Amino acid sequence: MDALAIKEKATSMVRSFGLPRLIITGFLLLMFVIAPFAGVNVASGISNMLTRFGMNAVLVLAMVPMVHSGCGLNFGLPLGIISGLLGATLSIEFGYAGLSSFLMAIVLATPFAVILGAGYGVLLNKVKGGEMMIATYVGFSSVSFMCIMWLLLPYDSPTMVWGYAGTGLRTTISVADYYGGILDNFLRLEIGHLAIPTGTILFFALLSLLIWLFLKTKTGTAMTAVGSNPVFATASGVNVDRMRTLSVILSTWLGAVGIIVYEQSFGFIQLYMGPFNMAMPAVSAVLLGGASVNKASIANVVIGTLLFQGILTMTPSVMNGLIQTDVSEVIRIIVSNGMILYALTRKQEAAR
Repeated sequence: MDALAIKEKATSMVRSFGLPRLIITGFLLLMFVIAPFAGVNVASGISNMLTRFGMNAVLVLAMVPMVHSGCGLNFGLPLGIISGLLGATLSIEFGYAGLSSFLMAIVLATPFAVILGAGYGVLLNKVKGGEMMIATYVGFSSVSFMCIMWLLLPYDSPTMVWGYAGTGLRTTISVADYYGGILDNFLRLEIGHLAIPTGTILFFALLSLLIWLFLKTKTGTAMTAVGSNPVFATASGVNVDRMRTLSVILSTWLGAVGIIVYEQSFGFIQLYMGPFNMAMPAVSAVLLGGASVNKASIANVVIGTLLFQGILTMTPSVMNGLIQTDVSEVIRIIVSNGMILYALTRKQEAAR
């Protein structure tokens, strides 16, 4: 009886965590076990995984508000990213540096995120049931539109405009002299080859706490009710369209903050087609963490981002060491797209 009870408890735990996530976690642990035999430093691998986690976690967190309100996964994340890019480039244009540059980038990105998010929310309210399909094309078209605007907007900072023309922004802009590493280097812990970007992780933890507290408020509860049962929410006096729009604005703002956090760690601002496919890894990460189109939590964000970025970091390094050939980029593309494909199939299962 005891053995049967233990077996049932173990089965229940596996079911609650999810067999696919258990397999992916096991694969990641296997990579860490094999790493020393492939000549890969495990501490460096963990450092890279934590760095990439900090870079991407806020972008994944941006999925949560829209899922709670029933708007589905935010494939229109490039709208938020564009808002963040506008804030970042304006911060540099106005000459801010250091922490003030990082904070001003967020402040300047906020009005763009609110305006674009509000318009995006109104659009999604008109296409209820087909939000994710419409959002995908909104994201793609906005990136293409901004490819024109980056050339036409009247920037004149010599660190950003093309040198030979004096107008139009460069494809890649360094933030090393502005807010590069401003979070990564704050309270940074280094133990041998292990480096922990404490500041970036704490910043993500702060945003996660704020979102968690917001979802516990009256407005946050109403937003969740709209996503769970819009008919009941309407009967309770909740303005469904307003709650949905608010969630889209919040998600867009988190996307704007997320790309600024990403840039300070990456070291560069990537314009033009840079944001084109950035929604896919974020969507895949939250799905790998156990979220569905109807439910997402902070835990899903943390688990999914760690798994996605851990495998994306370790697999190419270990495979390179085993086969003694530099095919890291090929393996990275295969693994990344494979996880995206898997995650999107999980989305369909969740939707049923």
